[in-house]
Formats: sequence, C-alpha cells, structure tokens
Amino acid sequence: MKSLGLLGRKLGMTTIFDGKGNSIPVTVLALGPCFVVQKKTVATDGYNAIQIGFEKINTKHERRHVNGKVVRKVVTPNKPMAGHFKKANLDPLNNLIEFRVEDVEKYQLGQELKAETIFQENTCIDITGLSKGRGFAGGVKRWHYKGGHATHGSMHHRAPGSIGSSSSPSRVLKNQHMPGRMGGKKVTVQNIKVVKIDTEKNILLVNGAVPGAKGGLIVCKHAVLAQ
Repeated sequence: MKSLGLLGRKLGMTTIFDGKGNSIPVTVLALGPCFVVQKKTVATDGYNAIQIGFEKINTKHERRHVNGKVVRKVVTPNKPMAGHFKKANLDPLNNLIEFRVEDVEKYQLGQELKAETIFQENTCIDITGLSKGRGFAGGVKRWHYKGGHATHGSMHHRAPGSIGSSSSPSRVLKNQHMPGRMGGKKVTVQNIKVVKIDTEKNILLVNGAVPGAKGGLIVCKHAVLAQ
C-alpha cells in the first residue's frame, strides 16, 4: 500500500484509562508538523513520491570548551540544500524522508501536514525507530543464551560455548549468534493501534511500546499488514 506518513519524536510512555476503567499503556508521540518539500512524478523521476521535511535547522549551536569558554557556531545549509528548500518556499529542515503515493497532485509544495490529516483513532499504524544502543554485549544478554552451570565448580557461566561443527564443515557458519554490538539498529513495529489524537498539540497516543529512547526520531505510516 502506497500512503503518506509523518516524522516525529518519541516523548515517553504513560498510562491512560478507558470508559470502563481499564488501564492502557501508551506511548506518546509528537508528530509533525511536517512540510512537503518535493514532489516526484513518473514523468520526471520514474515514480510518484512525496518528500517531506521535519524540524527546522537550529542556526545557533553552543559548545563549551574544557577551559570554560563558550563558542557559538552558526550552522547554515550549503547552497544546493538551501536552493532545494527555496523551491518550496520553506526554511531549511533537518530531517527529510520520502513516501511513495498514488496521487501526487493532492499535495502542494510547502503544504503543512499534521497528524489528524493522515491518521485516525482506532486504526493501526507501523512505527519505525532506532533501537537503544546497549554497547558491546555477550551472548547471554544479546541472544538470550541459557548459560552454563552455576555450581559444582563450573567455569562456564556465561561463555558462548561451541560455535562450530567438528570435522564437517569444520568452520563457523554464517549468521552464527556471537557477542558483539547490541542495539542501535532500525526496528519497525507493526499494527500499533492509535488510541487517541490530540489535534491541538499534534500528539498521538499509541498502544504499547515503540522502539527508541525518549526524544528519538520515529516514522509513522499506515499499517501494511492491516490492509
């Protein structure tokens, strides 16, 4: 299914109650406002798509040195990027993403997109985010290894154990679960129900957990499997 989505930030989790008094764990998402930066058509690019942007670039960045001095550095986009946004009569935006759509003519350059215009309550959406980085982790934490004996002189509590075969094939197979860097990868959760939409603040309350830490960038779009 080709449909438009939105960029936003994960604010955290809380609990709300329905009309029967049942508690519902929800994640609070601040979506948009996003803006249409570019329109792509079959005639010009070979496919129909909409590029949207989120969050204006902060032109002032403060950095404190070890000696206590504060240096203010002005951050500005380069000329090609500035011209790209100028075509849509927009200020430079920090995050860009592209969605394939069926009808490009429904959208205008510079158009503001909000949560209530795309999503509805009691529908399902897919949410993509960057999982929390856990650093280097062993097999027990990363892949939920059972581990060895905890008593009787065992020296194999959390070691990975054998990772390959003996005489055949005499090597470690591909995709073998090993210790390594854990987290920090793109994760998508599907069929997350939209519990409530706050139209004034562009906030979505979705049922359950969403990948990423507080303040992390997330992408919301209509659920594919629900269709």
